[in-house]
Amino acid sequence: MSSMEAWRNEEVDELLAAVLRLESADEASAFFRDLCTLGELHDMAQRWAVVRLLDAGMHYAEISSRTGASTATITRIAQWLHHGEGGYAQAMERLRSSNPTTGDTPR
Repeated sequence: MSSMEAWRNEEVDELLAAVLRLESADEASAFFRDLCTLGELHDMAQRWAVVRLLDAGMHYAEISSRTGASTATITRIAQWLHHGEGGYAQAMERLRSSNPTTGDTPR
């Protein structure tokens, strides 16, 4: 098993399977609120906002100003966006294809 796959285990696979069975935004909201602390939810939402702004071509300083993320965090997210497993890019593409305005820059 490569180091990139080392994070995958039975518990992670079961979590991913549970997420895939959620049928609506309301179900996802309830699930993630039960699963995560408010801080964890905020951090994940902030990272997703950074991904969207990076994808829109925004500079790190502006992203930091808009999201409150540090430039170190933005740099790490950019690395995963461009050299990770493709999850960010695939999610962005799916959002764009399902609703062309969804991929717009966040407010």
